[in-house]
Amino acid sequence: MRLFGIETEYGITRDDVPEIDPVVESMELVRAYLEASFERRWDYAGEDPHEDARGFRVPGLQQDKEEDEFAKVDAHRPFSFYEMKSDLVLPNGARFYNDHTHPEYSTPECRTLRDLLAQDRVGERIVLCAAQRRNRALGGDHVRLYKNNTDFHGHSYGCHDNYLVSRAVPFPALVAGLVPFLVSRQLIAGAGKVGTEAQESRYVPGQYQLSQRADFMEAELGVDTMHDRPILNTRDEPHADRKKYRRLHLIIGDANMCEYATALKVGTTRLVLDLIERGAMPNIELDQPVAAVKQLSRDPDLKAEVRLKNGRRLSALELQEYYCEAAGRELAGSDEESDWLLREWGETLRLLAQDRSQLVGKLDWVTKQWLLETFMQEERIGWDDPWLASLDLEYHNVDPEQGLYLGLEAEGKVWRMTTDEAIDEAFQNGPSDTRAGLRGLCVQKFSDQIKSMQWERIQFAGGLGTPNLDMGDLFNPREVRRCMDIFQHAHSPADALATWSRRKDMET
Repeated sequence: MRLFGIETEYGITRDDVPEIDPVVESMELVRAYLEASFERRWDYAGEDPHEDARGFRVPGLQQDKEEDEFAKVDAHRPFSFYEMKSDLVLPNGARFYNDHTHPEYSTPECRTLRDLLAQDRVGERIVLCAAQRRNRALGGDHVRLYKNNTDFHGHSYGCHDNYLVSRAVPFPALVAGLVPFLVSRQLIAGAGKVGTEAQESRYVPGQYQLSQRADFMEAELGVDTMHDRPILNTRDEPHADRKKYRRLHLIIGDANMCEYATALKVGTTRLVLDLIERGAMPNIELDQPVAAVKQLSRDPDLKAEVRLKNGRRLSALELQEYYCEAAGRELAGSDEESDWLLREWGETLRLLAQDRSQLVGKLDWVTKQWLLETFMQEERIGWDDPWLASLDLEYHNVDPEQGLYLGLEAEGKVWRMTTDEAIDEAFQNGPSDTRAGLRGLCVQKFSDQIKSMQWERIQFAGGLGTPNLDMGDLFNPREVRRCMDIFQHAHSPADALATWSRRKDMET
């Protein structure tokens, strides 16, 4: 079983000022969540977005130019880069920070879909809590947060899914196996969107489409995430032992409100990665993947066909069926979660072809389309009415008193894998079978003794030398639990590290 996680950038608005400064407002929102003063801890030394998985390092990214422009403005702000980022590591092992113009919540690393969904829902509660505290300081209900991917003004922000992959798998095999799957994955994981737009281009109301991110895909492969966005991101930043692992960092996905869509999005991608590792993926090569992702998104009737390099033409449903059938042949019986995924994936594709109304409350684009069409019939308006873009946005509002999706959830009209009790538990603790649980435990127990943190390392303060907990290769669940047990019962990080080191020495 591989590790996975989701990073979500939330859209932020404020209605009491004529123009919002998203950098400051995102920072203030993250700070609002704090009950103590901000303390710099996140160590960026392990992050290098210029490393490319194709085997080279790019000298610069297009986003660097934008960052340079931001830096000129930031130089006049009364706070440092680290203060602006306001990186927080939470007791559940998650990261909450200002990704310059958006508050971003990164789930802890998870091993099961049940854990991932609970941790993803924790993110919604954290940004809501931060917004409520920020609004109390502002004296009114002015700040709103949206779990979506577009501002309807030509700007998109991401929901990235990440997977730990063996470096033994050649990167070209990942490209060949994943690109047709990702182009058609929007069929089950699209968030739905009214109208069309493109990077820095005006929004055009009207046409309903499956995905919010499809409009912003501009390349098949690439390392940039803010311009020339690729279907398959090539950033080589493993956050683990580089000799053994890759981190597959996908930026094409939409942020989902539906738990079922999130489960299928991550779960089916996990199955396809298993297929690739076994050399059992379907032999499908799209002729023009970038055009195909837009074409399929703009076809909610699911009739469009895209051309393969061998001249055949397939619909999004047929592309997904090829992958689902291959996964069924190769992976059935592997484990309980895989069997659940295979059953639900196949049933979802059948219902999309025969009766999609049964997927309301399960798939976001189907649920949103049903909501909007119901509203259009009542108000006797068409798809080009600007009212619909507002409703589209409010579908993603994380405030249960205002959000349209959360309203459906309160009425019991959506499918759930989580429970409120599971989310409460995920709020307090990270998964006990991944390094995230250990990271969270250290935050809970030794917060005042942590000097710096990365995804794969914790550096503790004090004493001689630099006591580090290296988690770059700590992925075996049994080893994680053994290490957690040591830290749980230790009086200090130094004691825990010494005990952990002795046990490893005895076993080698």
